[in-house]
Amino acid sequence: MLAIQKRLSNSFYAILAMPATAMGFALCVQISALSWILSTKYNLKIEEIGLVWASGPLAGLVMQLLVGLVSDNAWFWGGRRRPFIIIGGTIAALMLICLPNLDVIQKLFGAESLIPVALAVATTLDLAINLGFNPTRSIITDVTPDGKARTKGYTWMQTVSGTLGVAAYFLGAYFSNYTLIYVGVFIVLAFSIIPVFFIEEPKQLQADTTNAEINALDVQAHTQKAEINELIKIYFANAFSWIGVQTMFVFMFAYASQMLFNTNDSASLDETQNNKIGQIIGYSFLILNAVGAILPAIVLEPLTKKYGRIAVQSTCLLIMSIAYGLIVWIGNSVTALYCCMALAGIGWAAIVSLPFAIMSEKVNKQRMGLFMGIFNMSIVIPQLIVSLLIAQFIGSAENKDLIFEISAVSLFLSFIMWRLVKEKRATA
Repeated sequence: MLAIQKRLSNSFYAILAMPATAMGFALCVQISALSWILSTKYNLKIEEIGLVWASGPLAGLVMQLLVGLVSDNAWFWGGRRRPFIIIGGTIAALMLICLPNLDVIQKLFGAESLIPVALAVATTLDLAINLGFNPTRSIITDVTPDGKARTKGYTWMQTVSGTLGVAAYFLGAYFSNYTLIYVGVFIVLAFSIIPVFFIEEPKQLQADTTNAEINALDVQAHTQKAEINELIKIYFANAFSWIGVQTMFVFMFAYASQMLFNTNDSASLDETQNNKIGQIIGYSFLILNAVGAILPAIVLEPLTKKYGRIAVQSTCLLIMSIAYGLIVWIGNSVTALYCCMALAGIGWAAIVSLPFAIMSEKVNKQRMGLFMGIFNMSIVIPQLIVSLLIAQFIGSAENKDLIFEISAVSLFLSFIMWRLVKEKRATA
């Protein structure tokens, strides 16, 4: 074991965050480029794009549970989580290469329609991301003690991942989404393979409590109504926050088309106009992720020590809901949109860091992979709701402000639900 791991130094937290950063970067590429490329290069309609987005979460719903359950009890290639991170990262990188070459793949296999090809690539990409994401989060719990150290692990995860996310959106906005995709292939491979060989995983997972306390916690988590209710409240609160952000991520291109060119028909736009839309999307998500990268370790972690995780989480989501409302009210210019996205970044910083620490303290560490898979359902199911249901409303709506109206309401409901979760103060 490296000395930095024994001391839990900042450099070790940075290394520990890199695998999650690899999967996060792949997700950033997917968010930034998938809807844009399907709309502008391949001229798919909003409903068709929603269908493509739905395929991945459907597969990921099963994958995260399966990988979580298996990785809790597996050991090969010198680790419990390591093999799944390496395999997931490698497949994700290959699928990123496929994104700008869907038409080539279509011709290669003689497919009559592009949609099945896009579905296959998007599904495999999402499967790979889900294959790696669960272990990259679970490994943080595996090698850190409960309390402030674990909160630090997850806030560092978001700081490193968010910083690279900012770089991703900058590449897409300043250069092109095609540049982003090909750079992403290298980043995903390097960050998912190299760092895991500098992290020593415990062959036997040690719970944070004694055997007697474990039994008590198992009884509380699985049989006592009060504890089950707490977990359910966390799942629902997290789900509504993801409905809010996923609606924005998937359909931002439609809002940008309306704001810039007063059209919902991407086929009517030329290449320069489509690139302009991609640039607006890239800079919007860059600003969102810049705030989301800076705040967790520098601001949110100290605030959680003083006010508690639940209070900080819920307040950040309320701010994000207000930011979405402001986009509807005053976000009819690029400058106003960017300012509102910066404000929304406060909520994004909390969403991608604090819920994992909150959830991990309420379950048995020895089953963290399984519980992380269950927790992922509160992320995946909202993605399905957005792709299959909300897409229908947005596709038929003349005014695409509806995108941020839905997001604002969803985030506000998440704020209310988080306020109902009981606080547990973090320990040293």
